[in-house]
Amino acid sequence: MFKFEVLKKSQKSNARLGKIITSRGIVNTPAFIFCATKANVRGVTIDHIKSAGSQIISSNAYHLMLQPGGELIKEAGGLHKFMGWEYPIFTDSGGFQIFSLGYGGIDAEIKGTQQLKKKRSLLKLTEEGAQFRSNIDGKTIVLTPELSMKIQMDLGADIIVSLDECVPCRVNKLYTANSMEKSKRWAARSLNFFREQGTGEQAILAVIQGGVYKDLRQESARFANENEFHGFAIGGSLGKTKKEMFDVVETTSEMLNKSRYVHLLGIGEIEDIFHGVKCGIDTFDCVTPTRIARRGAAIVKKKDLLHPSQRYLNLGSSAFEKDFSPISCSCDCYTCRNFSRAYIRYLIKAGENLAGALLTIHNVRTMNKLMEDIRESLITDSLDETIKEWLG
Repeated sequence: MFKFEVLKKSQKSNARLGKIITSRGIVNTPAFIFCATKANVRGVTIDHIKSAGSQIISSNAYHLMLQPGGELIKEAGGLHKFMGWEYPIFTDSGGFQIFSLGYGGIDAEIKGTQQLKKKRSLLKLTEEGAQFRSNIDGKTIVLTPELSMKIQMDLGADIIVSLDECVPCRVNKLYTANSMEKSKRWAARSLNFFREQGTGEQAILAVIQGGVYKDLRQESARFANENEFHGFAIGGSLGKTKKEMFDVVETTSEMLNKSRYVHLLGIGEIEDIFHGVKCGIDTFDCVTPTRIARRGAAIVKKKDLLHPSQRYLNLGSSAFEKDFSPISCSCDCYTCRNFSRAYIRYLIKAGENLAGALLTIHNVRTMNKLMEDIRESLITDSLDETIKEWLG
């Protein structure tokens, strides 16, 4: 039931226009996958996500395992029915939680403020799997590759991911190499379980690990290429700087069998997406668009920013107190069609939850419009012009 097709390749880069075919519909690529981590996009309804032009969303096996449980969702008819989303769903395996619940997340790692004093939810890693302490009831849970597969199958996701260890960039090469080899063994176990228990309606991706080391990434890619995965997810902490991340993504993408689907895990700023598209990435996922919306920030084109050094528009700024224009005059989202910057600033200052909801709607639509523009530019061979339009 799963198929990936490359419709057109760019003559100027490795960018490609394609489509993912699933039993629940087609995803035109390149595409952005919005994070409905716990079976919801925080602060808005699923209809808001649909009406903003979204094709696919993602949820997280680890969090849904803790609450309400994969079996309950299966009894409800699967995740699509449970949350009211009839289009394709991508699920992550829980591998990122090995990193985030053990090291404190990307920001903490880059700043060198890993969870040294705070009690970690990740208790230990073994060949069997990852042992966690549930933040819901305090129980100890061992997430194995087989359990991750079972949960994702119970959820009924269309694209699922093998369990891996998401490696921090600050560990040494020996640790990274041993971790990558473990992720290969876990991927093999995930694939075996998938073959034995799968229904034929789902696709499985192998996660490419190896940190910032080209030879380790090469070995991880070799393993994935030689096995019957439907595609690949480039994972791991990709470096300490933007340049290092770009280099890792580019070199890793070049190693992969490009007849298959390629996803980039956890990356979602506009500049990063353009770079990824040029490297041949088909889909992206990231919490950034919805997370920053709840903090009062809007994603806009460079020309709409107050200063070139800014990445987002901070609607809580006093500069917008009497600004009765929409967030962006070129945006067709519900928020921009109905409300002003001044109104949203007022909601932020008043502590009203509606501010986050309106900004989430705007950011989701903006990211979808970005991907629509990218796909159109690949048809017309005008990607560089589109980059200039968005980034200045």
